[in-house]
Amino acid sequence: MSVAPIVEFSGRVDCRRDGRAPLGLILSGHTAHHPQELVRLSFAGAAPEDLPQTLDDAAVARVSEASFCITSGARSWMIRARAAHLHREVAREFYQALPALPDRWTQRLFWRIVFVLAVSSVGRWLLGARSRR
Repeated sequence: MSVAPIVEFSGRVDCRRDGRAPLGLILSGHTAHHPQELVRLSFAGAAPEDLPQTLDDAAVARVSEASFCITSGARSWMIRARAAHLHREVAREFYQALPALPDRWTQRLFWRIVFVLAVSSVGRWLLGARSRR
């Protein structure tokens, strides 16, 4: 049976375990298809005992309703988990897509006045008097 992977990592993958939390294992690394993209895959189940702290070029696939297979090189580990949660870090791409908003003219005027006041001793006194209140 051929199973398509949920995620394919490229390079180092950090494996964080927490036996007490609802998410017993969290894999963090960059994807093979988008190397600039950071991905976290969290499992709602206990981590395998022999899973190392880091993996290289790992892939994760769902093999049944409640089990997943983690492969790295020639090794593989099975994890029993109720669910897996995939989080892709897309903040950089999101903010690059937003157009830059120009500063309002009132905001630019305010900062010009503040800077003009800051260069004179009377202006510094006025700015300091405001902060002493």
